Amino acid sequence: MSSNTTFINYINQLSSDLNRYLSISILLFGTIGNILNCLALSQRPLRSNPCVFFFLASSIASIITLISGVLVRLLSDWSLSLDLTNTINWLCKVRIYILFNSRTIASWLIMLATCDRWLSSSIHAHYRQMSTLKNAQRNIIAVIFLSSIAYVQLFYCYEANLTNTPLECYGRSAWCRLLIDLEFISIVVLLPSIMMLIFGILTILNIRKVTLRQIQPVIKTGINQTVSANGYSPKLKKSDRYLLLMLLIQVILLTLFSLPQAIQNLYSHITQYEIESPMNTAINDFIFNLFFLLTYVTNGMPFYIYTLCGGTVFRKALRDSIHKLYH
Repeated sequence: MSSNTTFINYINQLSSDLNRYLSISILLFGTIGNILNCLALSQRPLRSNPCVFFFLASSIASIITLISGVLVRLLSDWSLSLDLTNTINWLCKVRIYILFNSRTIASWLIMLATCDRWLSSSIHAHYRQMSTLKNAQRNIIAVIFLSSIAYVQLFYCYEANLTNTPLECYGRSAWCRLLIDLEFISIVVLLPSIMMLIFGILTILNIRKVTLRQIQPVIKTGINQTVSANGYSPKLKKSDRYLLLMLLIQVILLTLFSLPQAIQNLYSHITQYEIESPMNTAINDFIFNLFFLLTYVTNGMPFYIYTLCGGTVFRKALRDSIHKLYH
């Protein structure tokens, strides 16, 4: 009994430290990284590219996610009185609505960026012509609108001052929690991840077709691409190759960091009526907190992916944006 109690206290303390210090790291590095992303991606040479525009909008959505999710959770862990969303009902509902919307928007914008890379790498001129800044702006508006509608039920399902739940601001009933978790798993994790995988594979196949095709005389069509005399694109520009690499790495990490929470949510619903020992409860709470925070890593990592994999294109844009701010 003594050893079990010691282990349970150790797990609870570890869970508390995880919430406290990992949250600080994710919030600090994620917010700074996304702000630098916005500065670099808003530079004139880059922002006219539809894929870059999706990255820029996704970075803005990620900043909102980190503030509404990690910052509020951090305040709650340091002092319950600082997090008013745990006690004020309407604040709880509004925060959760903003959080779920921003996370969904950030995820689907990366999916749209993957779709744009497929269009822009196609050997068919009709598909390449669909990769435009105007279409990107329209798609962003559509994603924001559809996401706003999809989460209206959160205003009914979420309540503050709840007990016997992982968080005080949480789903009011088992059915509400199941609905919200299924919606999160399908809309935020599975659907965009599957579509990212599909369009990623199609993009790679497009590139293989382009590289295997005999190169024809080249005709310039603009800053972002060239086509051969027979209408095919003989090769991707250097900036397009970097964009594709940045995108593929982000898609892989987004899926890896999001799936654990989806699996944990399903497990918690399957075992919700089982009587658990204090040790199992402590372990489950630790796993919940860990996987919950890992999903926010996906919102904080894009800048570091772009810096490492974006080549000179992204780093030059970042240097230019900082230079303009400095002067």
